[in-house]
Amino acid sequence: MELLQGRIRDYAWGSRTAIAELQGRPVPSDGPEAELWLGAHPGAPATVDRDGTPVSLTDLLVAEPAHWLGERLVGRFGARLPFLLKVLAADAPLSLQAHPDAEQARVGHAADAGRVNYVDPFHKPELLVALSPFEALCGFRDPAESAAAIAAFGVPALEPVVAALRIGPAGLREAVRLLLSWPEAERAGLVADVLAAEVAGPDAVLARGLAVDYPADPGVVVALLLHHVWLAPGEAIWMPAGNLHAYLRGTGVEIMAASDNVLRGGLTPKRVDVAELLRVLRFEVLDDPVVPPVPVAPGVVTWPVPVEDFALHRVVVEAGTPGARLALPGPRVVLCRAGKLAVDDGVGTVTLGPGQAAVGTAAGGPLVIGGEGEAYVATCGLH
Repeated sequence: MELLQGRIRDYAWGSRTAIAELQGRPVPSDGPEAELWLGAHPGAPATVDRDGTPVSLTDLLVAEPAHWLGERLVGRFGARLPFLLKVLAADAPLSLQAHPDAEQARVGHAADAGRVNYVDPFHKPELLVALSPFEALCGFRDPAESAAAIAAFGVPALEPVVAALRIGPAGLREAVRLLLSWPEAERAGLVADVLAAEVAGPDAVLARGLAVDYPADPGVVVALLLHHVWLAPGEAIWMPAGNLHAYLRGTGVEIMAASDNVLRGGLTPKRVDVAELLRVLRFEVLDDPVVPPVPVAPGVVTWPVPVEDFALHRVVVEAGTPGARLALPGPRVVLCRAGKLAVDDGVGTVTLGPGQAAVGTAAGGPLVIGGEGEAYVATCGLH
């Protein structure tokens, strides 16, 4: 194992406290810190030290793919790390968005010469585990519930949307299309009418909260079609391909396939491509988006997901115990969330404090984590 230096992304919705506090830096930070990337995606690759010089993990993988990744991983994913580990810290809502599946990403990347929608030829399923209470919108809820929620606002212009939702799941596509294609000149009036309605309850609170930042965005109404969830620390949400979602507030550890393909539909000043989003969305009801942790060993839990690109484990080590031994396939990325931990893969040992990370190659043996504290371990999901 060796120390890994992550890269911070300064998106406007980021927190000025969460990542800085995790890493033990002064707060508030100079600007918003939205995500800490701990991987080899070319958009912001982490680095390791080589004789006092930071070297991109991406470059190391390309130079020695078999050493870093192992023959099996190279055969399945090529000379690249198939997962990306992040710390995500949101102080304001992220965009309504979805990600393509593997075939859509491959075809879209090949056809998208300007890279406006498909910067990678890879899919981007993702799992987010809450570190703090975390608020999110994820997956379509029962259309009958959405129809009742929107009808309660009593806005005549929304009656076609309500009618589409009352059809059931088969009407979801039309409801979303109507809202995201709302005439530009009428959007502010639509949101104003929703806010003016004398309606109480969680749906009204959600719409009013989103309208503070986006007073002319029909995404304020689209949000009412989705599950609105609050995660407790340790709970997770699983975002498969085609799933419409938006993270609203909170801090979490996120693991995903190593891709940055995002198709946005609203609640953002960034580019929105309604036609392409509608093409990749899966218009089906998500029964329960929350994934509870599953114990796999003393002090070790995971959140099972149906992909081979990644797996995530949380390890809690108590003082005076032998620690945890994880026979996980390499390479491994380890993030220390709290305490002081010694991480050994049989090739090298590193000591990590809060906010520090380490990476080990496929040449390493079982991972042994000792000391006292909490860590998140990212690996591929091949078995």
